[in-house]
Amino acid sequence: MATSAIGPGFITQTGQFTYKLGASFAFAILISILIDIAVQLNVWRVIGVSGRKAHELSNAVLPGLGILLSILVALGGFVFNVGNVAGGGLGFDSMLGVDPTIGGVITAILAIAVFLSRKAGVALDRIVVVLGVIMILATAYVAFVSNPPVGDAMRNAVMPETIDFATITTLVGGTVGGYITYAGAHRMIDAGVSGLEAVTDITRSSVTGIIITGLMRFLLFLAILGVVATGVELSTDSSIAGQAFGIAAGEIGTRLFGLILWGASISSVIGAAYTSVSFLTHNNTPVKIKNGLTIAFIVVSTIVFVTLGKAPSTLLIVAGAVNGLILPVGFGVLLFVATFKTRKLLDGYKYPVWLLVIGWASWLLTIYLGWKSLGGIAQLWQG
Repeated sequence: MATSAIGPGFITQTGQFTYKLGASFAFAILISILIDIAVQLNVWRVIGVSGRKAHELSNAVLPGLGILLSILVALGGFVFNVGNVAGGGLGFDSMLGVDPTIGGVITAILAIAVFLSRKAGVALDRIVVVLGVIMILATAYVAFVSNPPVGDAMRNAVMPETIDFATITTLVGGTVGGYITYAGAHRMIDAGVSGLEAVTDITRSSVTGIIITGLMRFLLFLAILGVVATGVELSTDSSIAGQAFGIAAGEIGTRLFGLILWGASISSVIGAAYTSVSFLTHNNTPVKIKNGLTIAFIVVSTIVFVTLGKAPSTLLIVAGAVNGLILPVGFGVLLFVATFKTRKLLDGYKYPVWLLVIGWASWLLTIYLGWKSLGGIAQLWQG
């Protein structure tokens, strides 16, 4: 879940918001982490205890609803995967000077190799962990050499000079929106971790995923803030994060940025493909068929990327709108199960009241996020 959330969009957003808000962005990061935890605690708990994936639970609540959710998740996941492949190409370009199109194809081939393995599940788990560690260590290095005003950032985390609620909602949507909401929980089910006896493990894993995402976001924020705080002018026409890394650490910084962007991209390619296909299959679907569909998903995403030559901005706007709408629909169904269907779908599990309270409060926020996402469609009509 964490490595799926840390994608090209994650890096781009962090750079833009740090440049816009400066140290005050720390407050938005903190609030978004708290909201993300509230969402994922409920999503993982319901899916984990029931042993059923989100679309299966949706169909149990209302026949056909799971099919609708699957279509929305797969559509959003596919379009974003085109952007993830493009991000892999840009990462290769910054890291090794390889042509972005060639780099994108190489990224896709490496991702496909994971699912060609006889032990694809084990390979998947290990590779995303390694990529996550590499990204965090590389970012931590640049955060150190950029010498950010840590005290100012910590103060703004609780007493911000500027509060931007639009930024907070964007971060929440980008961290637990669309397919990312279910990436970790569905992988957990496929790994055989479910049932009442696994509640403790489920809870710990759901929170750990968000904390890892938050740590990466904060380190990236500090790395960029160290440059922004000096008052240097950065071009908004290119990657702000990439420019900041280059200024902070020179040639090494540029190469490290490429490594981080590539790691974020390939892990998101894997996560988007895996999770999207998990909505198109069931627990009893043979592993070979799941892996075959996942590979096909990546291949088609790559073909679209190569054909268009770059990340399709129009499609990404549509995908953002779709992902914004997926969150309240899918999350609402899971909360409905936790509130009214515990005896039938959760084996009589006594769902914690405090978890329901923060869950429904967060759901109201996702409604707002969904409404905001409709602006993406409005932009299309205006364009």
